[in-house]
Amino acid sequence: MQKRWIMLSLAVLFGLALLGIASLGIAAAFAWPKLPSLEALTDYKPRIPLRVYTADGALIAEYGEERRTYAPIAQVPKTLQAAILAAEDDHFFEHRGVDFAGLTRATLANLLGGARRQGGSTITMQVARNFYLSREKTFSRKLYEILLAMKIENSLSKEQILEVYINQIYLGQRSYGFAAAAQAYYGKTLQQLTVGEAAMLAGLPKAPSAYNPVANPPRAKLRQQYVLRRMHELNYIDDGVYEQALAEPIKLAAGRGSAAASVGATPGLHAEFVAEMARQMAYDQFKDEAYTRGIKVITTITAADQEAAYAALRQGVLDYERRHGYRGAEAYVDLKDIKDDQDVALEDLIEPYPDQDELKAAIVLDASTKQLKAYLRGGEIVTLTGDSLRFAAAMLADNAPQQKRLRPGAIIRLVKTAKGWAITQPPEVEGAFVSLDPRTGAVRSLVGGFDYNRSKFNHVTQAWRQPGSSFKPFIYSAALEKGYSPSSVFDDAPLSFSSGDTGSQAWQPQNIDSKYDGPMTLRTALAKSKNVVAIRLLQAIGTQYAQDYVTTRFGFDKARQPPYLTMALGAGSVTPWQMAAAYSTFANGGYRIQPFIVREIRDENDQIVARVDPPVAGEAAERMLDPRNAFLMDSMLKDVVRRGTAAKANALGRSDLAGKTGTTNDYVDAWFCGYQPTLVGIAWIGFDQPRRLGSGETGSGLALPVWINYMNKALAGVPQQRTQVPAGLIAVRPQGAGQDDYVYEEFVPPPPPPGSDGASGQEGAASGASSSQGFTPWLTE
Repeated sequence: MQKRWIMLSLAVLFGLALLGIASLGIAAAFAWPKLPSLEALTDYKPRIPLRVYTADGALIAEYGEERRTYAPIAQVPKTLQAAILAAEDDHFFEHRGVDFAGLTRATLANLLGGARRQGGSTITMQVARNFYLSREKTFSRKLYEILLAMKIENSLSKEQILEVYINQIYLGQRSYGFAAAAQAYYGKTLQQLTVGEAAMLAGLPKAPSAYNPVANPPRAKLRQQYVLRRMHELNYIDDGVYEQALAEPIKLAAGRGSAAASVGATPGLHAEFVAEMARQMAYDQFKDEAYTRGIKVITTITAADQEAAYAALRQGVLDYERRHGYRGAEAYVDLKDIKDDQDVALEDLIEPYPDQDELKAAIVLDASTKQLKAYLRGGEIVTLTGDSLRFAAAMLADNAPQQKRLRPGAIIRLVKTAKGWAITQPPEVEGAFVSLDPRTGAVRSLVGGFDYNRSKFNHVTQAWRQPGSSFKPFIYSAALEKGYSPSSVFDDAPLSFSSGDTGSQAWQPQNIDSKYDGPMTLRTALAKSKNVVAIRLLQAIGTQYAQDYVTTRFGFDKARQPPYLTMALGAGSVTPWQMAAAYSTFANGGYRIQPFIVREIRDENDQIVARVDPPVAGEAAERMLDPRNAFLMDSMLKDVVRRGTAAKANALGRSDLAGKTGTTNDYVDAWFCGYQPTLVGIAWIGFDQPRRLGSGETGSGLALPVWINYMNKALAGVPQQRTQVPAGLIAVRPQGAGQDDYVYEEFVPPPPPPGSDGASGQEGAASGASSSQGFTPWLTE
């Protein structure tokens, strides 16, 4: 009887199994015709992001929902392929899309576990799921996954399936595909990966968040060890390689040590404003396809120049901050639930305060007038004493304002110096720097602000500011065209205008130091940046003429340069971008160039779809200044560096530097615009909402050091250049001059056409000037 019951039970089970198989077969028969087309796989076109590069090939940024670098299977190292198979599907080349033995084991485990835990998926099944199915965990979706895997196997080769998987799978850090992940985590190409690194990446598909070596190094290491063990068991690697890979420490690429790190960009290269300008140009041409087609934008900047400009501007801004005192705590967090200095909750408290490059956010744990202890992101505890507290001493005192005092829970900023950690603060002031090649207009560096993540406003291209005395050279150039010369003498004496003269209120312009030196040449007046001389000069040549001249010869906006005497002091509006173009005309001998920042755009097949071939100064570029005018202005601007307001630049030890400082009324804007014949640089510092920078914060003291620090690196190894003397100037060595000291006899322009407001010696004399005609002007070269 018992035997009979056993046989009956077996028959029932067998019948149920047959019924289940039949049901699955019927379901499969109904589902098969409804399976989607495999066109997305057979004609695989992965979403490749927009990439922006420097002129020398460094990656600046990527734009797109999916960060991906396509890698054909032939370019994927065998070691990485082995690691992937060991981790995900070691029978990949044996099954036909479904590993039924593995699937059965996973199903039994799920049933015994009492939950619908998904498992047993082959690489082909994962491809099917990633392309066509949702992430829901149901038996019907699993059936579709199996059927799709079988259909894929009938349409694609094993190598094609593996290639799709390697390029499509998500691996954390916004990276899709193993090539993008290799860059994101290690800053390497696939070919540069070690066995240990390949195993680490191969372990990510199972759970990219849980096994992320950036966010969870211990769990990532355990997963890596499992993959290496499977590779060893499957004889993909020998004993020696296995042991070496196990001992290999986790070494992430520089700048990848936090989950907020930028993925893809070259570590240490800060060119976010450049990248955004390039992105806008690509989008204008390709619209949304720009982010998926694999477009490459090659800019004109170089990595070394950009790094030098970024460092110089930040140093200049932070130096200003140190001169103007510590403002106190940035914010406060509640430490009442913190148990000790290593409480993991501290990481949550500091999370809303991202680092600003070298300005690291920290939480004050303990503070007194003699010592401060703070928590840095990642768990480092630092103790500051002595000089490292000096900058913030006022906010450590007992009488410090309670809402700014440094006490436990205060959020502060620390910076690593040669002497250790020190307190600093995010600046309120802003700045900009741009440099370019004056022969072509190709931008070499561009920093649109102190920190792109803090403010995306590009001060180089968007900030309309008063240029102050940095605008004077354009007025002087207009005067040379009118017949004046560097040796023309004007009176540096107090000047006043009645309300009747101005049409509004009385005006008494002054020199910045309120000192007056009497009659002097224009050369000396420019070197010393004498305001009243510039006004007298503009009065002599006429404001309407000067307005027309600066707009037609140097490209300034006419509406932003009103034809008033205040134009001599730079009371109009310009951008640093405009100033770079205008000063290039002096640097290149009198030619107009147009700054540009994108050299070429390439498509997904690396074919050039757009390219800039600019007119070159001295070749196809339009001449805007008489060569003699350009030469004389260049020599006068060199005197500004040699013996004038920009004399600090002599620290660079070069004789081919020229430029002009600029400080606007009441110390609101600080400028230095200068050049060497192969490189123009423009530095500006000021507040977004214009306000006083502080007494004595001039272009010479604030903007010029930025320019010097940049040029010190950018001109390293660049030979000095001597400007060629154009025809029409006669070299004369004056009595008592040195071997290399010359003066040049000025050119006398032809008389102005009838009906114009032409120049004359009498007009200059009426404004307190002596005509240059008949003089032998001094021009030290």
